[in-house]
Amino acid sequence: MLQRDYIHRLIREFMAALQRLVEKDEIKDRQEAVRTLFNQYMGDYAFYHTSTLDDIMRMMEKYPEDERLARIEMLAELYYAEADTMSEPVRTGILERAFMLFDFIDRHGRTFSLDRMEKMSAIKKGLKGETNK
Repeated sequence: MLQRDYIHRLIREFMAALQRLVEKDEIKDRQEAVRTLFNQYMGDYAFYHTSTLDDIMRMMEKYPEDERLARIEMLAELYYAEADTMSEPVRTGILERAFMLFDFIDRHGRTFSLDRMEKMSAIKKGLKGETNK
């Protein structure tokens, strides 16, 4: 029970910090805030941008099973928020990572999320737009 309360509190805190990030006007401020959130909630920023998705998923195994999907979703949200601060081709790579993680959560989680579905749809549309140019 304490572990579940911790996870819920962590997610609420993370989502509040993510919301503050999205509200920042300056791209540089948003980029710095993303790096801070990566380092605070996930670990080394560079690891999540240089490692393969397989390596990242293996690293997620360090978390207890009941916390793992929440951590993966936090990572997907960070990638999704960060993509708006990046230029091509980095933006596309980050959106692809976000989509794969959201898709993993959708397939393995027990909770339906309309917000997650909308984000996945927006990513698909954005990626199709990039390939059609």
